[in-house]
Amino acid sequence: MNNNFEPLTDAEMEGAGLLPVSPGAYVSPVGLLEDTQTVGSTGSVSPVGSLSRVLTDVRAWLARFVCVMDDLDLDLLTLWAAHTHLAFETYTTPRLVLDSSMPGSGKTTVLEHLSRLCLSPIQAASLSSPALLTRMLNKSMRTILIDEVDRSLDPKKPGVEDLIAVLNSGYKRGATRPVLVPGKGGEWDVSEMSTFSPVAMAGNAPNLPDDTRSRCIRVLLMPDLEGRVESSDWEEIEEEAQELGRRLVDAAEEAREFVRTVRPELPEGCIGRIKERWNPIKRVATAAGEQWAAIADELIKRDIAEAEMDKEDGITHLPPAVVLLKDIRDVWGPSDAFTPSAELIHRLIQHNPAMWGIASSYGKELNAQRLGRMLVTAFKLHSTRQGDSKRGYFRANLENVWRRMGMTPPKQTDGTAVTGRTDGPPCSLHPVPKPNVCFTCSNLQEAS
Repeated sequence: MNNNFEPLTDAEMEGAGLLPVSPGAYVSPVGLLEDTQTVGSTGSVSPVGSLSRVLTDVRAWLARFVCVMDDLDLDLLTLWAAHTHLAFETYTTPRLVLDSSMPGSGKTTVLEHLSRLCLSPIQAASLSSPALLTRMLNKSMRTILIDEVDRSLDPKKPGVEDLIAVLNSGYKRGATRPVLVPGKGGEWDVSEMSTFSPVAMAGNAPNLPDDTRSRCIRVLLMPDLEGRVESSDWEEIEEEAQELGRRLVDAAEEAREFVRTVRPELPEGCIGRIKERWNPIKRVATAAGEQWAAIADELIKRDIAEAEMDKEDGITHLPPAVVLLKDIRDVWGPSDAFTPSAELIHRLIQHNPAMWGIASSYGKELNAQRLGRMLVTAFKLHSTRQGDSKRGYFRANLENVWRRMGMTPPKQTDGTAVTGRTDGPPCSLHPVPKPNVCFTCSNLQEAS
C-alpha cells in the first residue's frame, strides 16, 4: 500500500461535491446523495470523507515503529484500532492476538501504540479478578490490553477459567456476567454486568483455548534485527501520538451512523464465527472508502486460506467426534453401502492408532459402545442392521452428515450400491431408492 499520495486541494474537494466541516476535512452532503448507504446495502462508497485520511496516517505511523511479517498486518492493526471506537455499532469485536515465537519482537510496543489510539484503553500486565474486570467494564466500554498472556492466561493457572469466560463472552454486544453487589440490610444482590469490550492480547505463542482462539484475529511479530523501524521514544513522540489518537476519535464519530447501518458484502467463505470476527473490520473499512474495503477483503481471504491450510496440516484441534467422522470418511470402502461396526473400528484403529488405538489418550482401543455413543451424541447417527448381519452403518446416512460438516463424501466405484435395497415405493424422505432402515418406508410397505 502506497502512503505517499498527494492530498486533494480545497478546490478539488469542493468540485467533487464535498462540504468543508473543519480546516482540511470534508464530508459528502449526505442529505443530497441519491443512493446513500442504508441497512442492507452492500456497496463500499462511504459518505464519510475524513476517516480514510486518518487511517492512512495511522497506518504510516505504525509502519514507523512496528515490524511485522506481512505488511497487511499494519492495515489490520490500523482497522482494529479504529473499530474499537465503533464496536458498539458493529455488534461484535474480534479479539486481537499479538503473537511471536520469541521475546523482543515488539509486542509490548504495539500495545503501547494501541493505548494511544484505541477507545478508553486500559493496560493490564496481568488479570486476577473476573469480578473486578466486569465491574470496570460495566461503568463504560474499555479497550483491554493484556501483555504476557502466555503466563497470565495460561489454562493451567488456577482461576483462569473465569477470566477466559469473561473475555469470550464479551466479544458480542449484550454479553453480561452475574456479579454480587452489596444490597440493603447487609444482604447481597446479583447484578448482571456488561462484559462487552475490545480486547488485545500479546504473548509468545500463547496457549489459548480453542473457543478463545476462534474469536481472535492474529498478528505475527518478529524481532527487528535489521533496524527497519524506529524505536518508540515516548518522551519525544507522545504528543504526536496523542494528536493522532484524537483525530481517530473525531473521524470515527463522523462515521458512526454509516458504520451502524452499512452491511457490506463479504468474501466467499466468510460465514459463522469467521464472519463474526471480520464483519466489524469490513464495516469500518467500508466507511473509509473502496481502497480500505478492498484491503479488508484481502485480510479476510488470507485468514480463510490460513485456516484451510491449518486443517490440511493437522494443526487445527478438532473435537474428537469430528475427527471420528472425518476418519470414517477416510476409511470407508468406495463400493460399501454398509459397513459393520466391528469392521469399521478395525479400519479406524489401523488408520489412526494415536486417536483410536490403545496408545490413545483414552487409554483403550475404540469399541462399539464408544463409537456408537460418539456418533449418536454428536450427529444423531444410530447403528442398525442390514438384514440378519451384525450392527453397523449405512453410507446413505453418513453422506448427509459429511456434507453438512463440510466433508466431501468418498468417491464411489459403483453408484448402484449406495442405498442398499431398491424395491418398494419411495417415501417423502427418500424420493430415490430407499435404505433398509427407513421406518417410514417400512410403514408404507406394510400399509400397502
